[in-house]
Amino acid sequence: MSEFSHNPELEEAFMTRRQLLSRMGNGFAGLALAGLLGDEAAGAQGIKKASAGQINNLSPLFPKKPHFPAKAKRVVFFFMNGGPSQVDTFDPKPMLTKYHGQPMPTANLATERKTGTLYKSPYGFTKHGQSGIEVSDIFPHLGKHVDSMAVIRSMHADVPNHEPSLLLMNCGDSRQVRPSFGSWLTYGLGSENQNLPGFIAMCPNGYPIQDTQNWQSGFLPGVFQGTYIDPAQTDIRKIIEHIKNGNLPREEQRAQLDLVQSLNKKHLEAHDKDSQLESRIQSYELAYRMQMDASDAFDVSKEPEHIRTMYGEGVYARQCLIARRLLERGVRFIQLYQGAGQPWDHHDDLETGHRELARQSDQPIAAFIEDLKQRGMFEDTLIIWGGEFGRTPVVELPTAGANSGKRNGRDHNHWGFSMWLAGGGVKGGQTYGATDDFGFKATEKPVHVHDLHATLLKLLGFDHTKLTYRYAGRDFRLTDVYGNVVQDLIA
Repeated sequence: MSEFSHNPELEEAFMTRRQLLSRMGNGFAGLALAGLLGDEAAGAQGIKKASAGQINNLSPLFPKKPHFPAKAKRVVFFFMNGGPSQVDTFDPKPMLTKYHGQPMPTANLATERKTGTLYKSPYGFTKHGQSGIEVSDIFPHLGKHVDSMAVIRSMHADVPNHEPSLLLMNCGDSRQVRPSFGSWLTYGLGSENQNLPGFIAMCPNGYPIQDTQNWQSGFLPGVFQGTYIDPAQTDIRKIIEHIKNGNLPREEQRAQLDLVQSLNKKHLEAHDKDSQLESRIQSYELAYRMQMDASDAFDVSKEPEHIRTMYGEGVYARQCLIARRLLERGVRFIQLYQGAGQPWDHHDDLETGHRELARQSDQPIAAFIEDLKQRGMFEDTLIIWGGEFGRTPVVELPTAGANSGKRNGRDHNHWGFSMWLAGGGVKGGQTYGATDDFGFKATEKPVHVHDLHATLLKLLGFDHTKLTYRYAGRDFRLTDVYGNVVQDLIA
């Protein structure tokens, strides 16, 4: 502590040795940063301006250039939390029907719970489009867009448990605290609208399994964390808490915020750029700026009636329409969950359960794709559909807590499952890879979650091995030390 710390005036004039070294080092870094940001600012003339000219070009969310020209510049991830069954959605298996009720003739693979005989799909499959890709009949609307999709039938993960598998799919690691995919992307690209969050996660009526960890920023600055939205709400004041200040007009809010921020920034400089405090400063600014843009973005009543009709009724339709409005306004990454918990987790009553969830999401997602195409946004929007794993082709036996004593559901299956991609540089009209004859394990061109992440980042203009952040003496990345780009998925 400085010997002058008891005297405020002298404290301003003198520094501790640590403060001196810190400020001198930051000064040299600042000179270099100014030169780098000069080029960056010159290339970002199209950025949407915030109210009252409050945007600082040094904002962490200011638009940045990727490593190389990108095929996609924004992402929407339709996350089917709970694990949809691949053999009932996008991976038809005639052998399941042939050997229904019989033991699986191939080698056993480990499952989380006891399983029994082969269980045929209760749904039919129909070929669609010029590609002739077969899609379950529970997705009649999505089937019309298969020529724009790349259906990956050979996905695989690490374990058959929800919690680690959600973290692996969202954050690239099943155990450790790591930044989510959306956080990595906003860290790498910034946002095109400084008045809205760069990363938004929507889940009706609560959180999915693992809660906010699914959109965490981990060791990245907190400004890159996803902002949670409950699309089941229709009142903007409930969708985003404290979006309106009922006591002060905007001019007085701005003056009050400027005072608080000046004190925060002074405190920040005295504490070696504390990351949590820096995140709080950015959050205050964003919350103020959101008052105008957020209210407009979430108001779907402003959409023409024929657009609302195209999306259909229900909460899922509403959140898909909101997602399009947010992407249109420059939000970088949006993740839409089917609902709180794990709704696709049908250990029993799979036939009625999967059918109902498909009914809720099929028309809205298809409408979303069509809407993007009509607006010229499809080609540079990367669309992802899938869950944390798939389900077994064999029936799950009754066990305590897993089901209600029935034999009409499937257990978790990480050995092989399906996802699909569309838009943003994806080579559509194809199926990639395959599972065995019964849909249990990926056997042809297997794609691990790390490979998927590497491929998605490539479409967004990044070399996944070079999008890194130094933390605790090591350079971390979304794919850890793994991942290979699947070139066949890229147009």
